[in-house]
Amino acid sequence: MSANALSYFKRVFNAMGSPCEILLAAESKSQADSAIKAVISDVGRLEAKYSRYRNDSFLSDINRIAADGGRIIVDDETAGLLNYAAACYEQSGGLFDISSGILRRVWRMDRNELPEPGQVKQMLEHVGWHKLLWNAPVLEFPQPGMELDFGGVVKEYAADRAAGLCWEAGIRYGVINLGGDIKIIGPRIDGGPWRIGIRDPRNKDGVMRTVMMREGALASSGDYERCITVDGVRFGHVLNPKTGYPVRHLTAVSVIADFCVVAGSASTIAMLKEHDGPKWLAGLGLPYMWVDVRKRVGGQLGKRGSGK
Repeated sequence: MSANALSYFKRVFNAMGSPCEILLAAESKSQADSAIKAVISDVGRLEAKYSRYRNDSFLSDINRIAADGGRIIVDDETAGLLNYAAACYEQSGGLFDISSGILRRVWRMDRNELPEPGQVKQMLEHVGWHKLLWNAPVLEFPQPGMELDFGGVVKEYAADRAAGLCWEAGIRYGVINLGGDIKIIGPRIDGGPWRIGIRDPRNKDGVMRTVMMREGALASSGDYERCITVDGVRFGHVLNPKTGYPVRHLTAVSVIADFCVVAGSASTIAMLKEHDGPKWLAGLGLPYMWVDVRKRVGGQLGKRGSGK
């Protein structure tokens, strides 16, 4: 395929509660449309399967079983996500816990008020990956009243799949952006890198850093997407599953990895580790950047392309 014969094609759409964008280079509009259609269809499939907002999703089926205390057999794709979630739980010392989404019942980010301590304590009784039994393909909930949420892995997983679908369609140049979770299909047509902006956590329209990427993935976690402010204090949506309260030390973390799902979980785990987050990130061997509540910035994003 000659690079001179390629043209850029762009599609903007909404999925998984986020604005999304596909930008790719193809030989023809029909080739681009075919790849874009496959991506949007698969992202929609994953949203329908794992959305906690849809009563007909497979995740809702799981959570109905979890609420009653029972067991369910899951498919291979779900088993893969559960295996990854289990690995993240172990590697994070129990901080990355997909059973902690139930805490959102008392942490309402659409209201500027804090939950009562008793409400948080009550929810914590139903949190803990160690409280369920996972022996693929059987998922069992010995304790009734639990709930799972794949929100910390599905969008990133979808971004990785989207890039793979583009490759299957013969696309070698382009970038996938699913609400800030970014996976590079390949470099620009001329072989140059894509300029990826990292948002300033305290300025919605500001860019704190620009990284140049020809490959890999970038994901960020922060307290700025969904938060409440009470008496001048900000409380973000990243909740510690051990305390039941929002993390308070880091305001944003960005990580670059080969796969978006790895970058996403790493950035979330760092947020959850709070004061220990920067040291943990330094030991990963991946490019990263963090910002704390005192506006201090640390890390290095230059290994896969210079950060500017």
